[in-house]
Amino acid sequence: MSVIDELLSVPADWLRGDGEENEMVLSCRVRLARNLERKPFTHISGAEDLRDIQGEIKEAVAGTAAMGEALVIDMDDILETERMLLAERRLLSQEMVQKYQNRSLLVNRGEGVSVMVNEADHLRMQVLESGLSARDAFRIISALDDELDEHLGFAFSDRLGYLTACTTNVGTGLRVSAMVHLPGLVHNNDIRQVIDGLRHVKLTVRGSYGEGSEVMGNFFQISNSITLGHTEADTVEDMESHLKKVLEFEKKARESLLREARSLLEDKIWRSYGILKSARLVSPKEAMGLISAVRLGIGLGIVTDVALTDLNEILIMIQPMHLQRLHDRAMKPEERDRIRADFIRSKLNKQ
Repeated sequence: MSVIDELLSVPADWLRGDGEENEMVLSCRVRLARNLERKPFTHISGAEDLRDIQGEIKEAVAGTAAMGEALVIDMDDILETERMLLAERRLLSQEMVQKYQNRSLLVNRGEGVSVMVNEADHLRMQVLESGLSARDAFRIISALDDELDEHLGFAFSDRLGYLTACTTNVGTGLRVSAMVHLPGLVHNNDIRQVIDGLRHVKLTVRGSYGEGSEVMGNFFQISNSITLGHTEADTVEDMESHLKKVLEFEKKARESLLREARSLLEDKIWRSYGILKSARLVSPKEAMGLISAVRLGIGLGIVTDVALTDLNEILIMIQPMHLQRLHDRAMKPEERDRIRADFIRSKLNKQ
């Protein structure tokens, strides 16, 4: 069994959908950027430096409580399609898909804790949890950070904080993000006002796969944009506080839709469910929109025979590299549309 197959043999923990506000918040992710002291940043390191850094980090991670049995995936040893698959699973950045020499991914079974080695920074530690769980995720990553700092020694300035390759991460090096589902605000045309409000408090709103990704299916990624001048704990607290406010707005928007247009709303939800259970061709964008409607139906108690776990798994498995891995061959987009529809039907019709 290859290391990729070993990783995929265990379902990702966050797909369980058992966290707080799990229908509206698919997951929370906490990431820390760190660099080794007295070592050049990745982008100015030669191959020998990168190999030395790679070896030091892999040895240190193997000695931690949280990642002592992590899978080690060296990017030089896997195919580009496999790196793309890891990016679809939110374990690898697009940068590392392309720049892969002397780089590694260390990841726990269940994918809850992972470390990218020699990405833009020497380490990018990540914890991914289901639902509204930023505080829990931060506790896990903070313990790992302390252990690794003791073994490796991170580049730190008393004036600036942790030193990073990109100036936007200097300070805490902390990024806290949540993937949220906001169909009520989109349907009520209030989403732009909410996004503007979040930007006013220095939060960034993107597509569900981060910078440069398209917003599809009413799924958004919300993250902090300030890492300098705030403590890590304050950043996490502020993020959860603002997320809870957004969720309250979403709940009110849904109540308004139910009150003012219940028949239209139910018709959209059931039509979407019917299409997913019977369609023979489904594009990625159409699939995301239909899944969003069914997910809303679950949240409102209208759809009761679909589990969030299944919808979460569908969101992952209908992506291009996952479909190709499932059938062990390259596919053109038209064929993927057919295979995507087949997978969705099989998943929903088993109910």
